[in-house]
Amino acid sequence: MTTSEAEHNKRIREQFTQQAIPFTQLKGHLDSVDLLINLSKVGSDDTVLDVACGPGLVACEFARFAKNVTGIDLTEKMIEEARRRQASEALSNMDWRIGSATELPFENDRFSVVISRYTFHHFTRPQSVLSEMIRVCRPNGWVLIADPVLPAHFVDAYNEMERLRDPSHTQALSVEEFDSMITSSGLVEIHRSGYEVNLELESQLAASFPNPGDEEKLRSIFREDLTVNRLGIKTRLVDGEIHFTYPISVYTGRKAAGLGSGSNG
Repeated sequence: MTTSEAEHNKRIREQFTQQAIPFTQLKGHLDSVDLLINLSKVGSDDTVLDVACGPGLVACEFARFAKNVTGIDLTEKMIEEARRRQASEALSNMDWRIGSATELPFENDRFSVVISRYTFHHFTRPQSVLSEMIRVCRPNGWVLIADPVLPAHFVDAYNEMERLRDPSHTQALSVEEFDSMITSSGLVEIHRSGYEVNLELESQLAASFPNPGDEEKLRSIFREDLTVNRLGIKTRLVDGEIHFTYPISVYTGRKAAGLGSGSNG
């Protein structure tokens, strides 16, 4: 791990230790999980890995359909919240690990479904994370990624805004970049779909922890975007409040039987 990656991981831990509880309360974070379950083709014989699982929102929903679900996250506080959620919902077919998405602590071909939601924009090496997800997926198993993805002409302004809101944000990939990464991965039967997550600005800021002074900068960026549409997130006024929409792309692909598993074990 490089020094810059270690520093970035520290920022992630700092941000998501603070966000662990607010994240679970933010409206919209359980929306469309049923779509992910359907797209992943998960069934009662499947073992699922949720990479960068956060407080276990998605993992717990998958556990209602799968044989077993494992969640892994870099932030200890997130795993604590995930365990609490599991206990409150009386789910026994789950386990949790603290660890990095770029070096998953699992052997090759371990899981039949490998998923990750709202995480790739935090990774400094998204291609490496995808490779790790494929490595630990069984041949003929499914890999699913859901993340904000925008047309290329919106990406720079969007990333500038998101880095202010969440200093652990690295970069959202453009549609073209994400398409290229997935299609060159070796996965087959690739499918891209999507959905939208609608949020209100002040509620999102209340669940975020920007650096001191940056909240007002963010409000100014959103007010400007009401007329210029630089961010690509449908910024609008609803009853005098600023609302916006995250465009989420969902990629699914099957690991071909002959696809190599890499050298990690």
